[in-house]
Amino acid sequence: MKKLLGLCLIGLVLAAGCKGRGGKKQDAEVAPADTTAAAVAMSSLPAEPVYDIVTNMGTIRVKLYKDTPRHNANFQKLALSGYYDSLLFHRVINHFMIQGGDPFTRDTSKVDQWGEGGPGYTLPAEMRDSDGNPLHRHKKGALAAARRGDFANPYKESSGSQFYLVQDPDNCVHLDGEYTVFGETVAGLNVIDKIAALPTDRRDRPVQEVRILKIRANEELNKAPEEKSAETF
Repeated sequence: MKKLLGLCLIGLVLAAGCKGRGGKKQDAEVAPADTTAAAVAMSSLPAEPVYDIVTNMGTIRVKLYKDTPRHNANFQKLALSGYYDSLLFHRVINHFMIQGGDPFTRDTSKVDQWGEGGPGYTLPAEMRDSDGNPLHRHKKGALAAARRGDFANPYKESSGSQFYLVQDPDNCVHLDGEYTVFGETVAGLNVIDKIAALPTDRRDRPVQEVRILKIRANEELNKAPEEKSAETF
């Protein structure tokens, strides 16, 4: 089990493939979106908005944390601009996590580069509080940012777009305080389990395509309290 965890951690660390301080810039793709429109849409949402990750295997509903504001805003900007539309969960390890968000996965001719793509920037880590303790733990369904390894990325900066969802928290304890957890699953844990259980090849790629159809803000759950209460009358 320890050997398995070591291999899992190594793969996850290398999967982000963007530029960190002192790191080599990798090929990247820019979000195809109108970020101005995304910013306007974000302005009407609560501090901890709920988003639906709609996949061809079901919907995973996540809530973003307000105490990780950079990752919160970045995920929303990419989601609302359509950046994640049609991307794959390209890395799946049962009893560990599922990972997606690489723009290269739209193109099967770039299969050898899957895990290296991003929007061309990284995000400063938001993983510890002022006392040095982990802000959030890798509980089941935790939403966290992938990143490059410590040697190339000593500041532990996050990938600009790649994320993972925890399937088995017992095998992710060692990631607490090492990766930025910026949200949690509030519905759809069964979908994470279903994806994690898929057969994979030697590179941990699902044999069956698991595609993100869209990541969208949940209109009902993001309504202001006064809007919800008004509808009861």
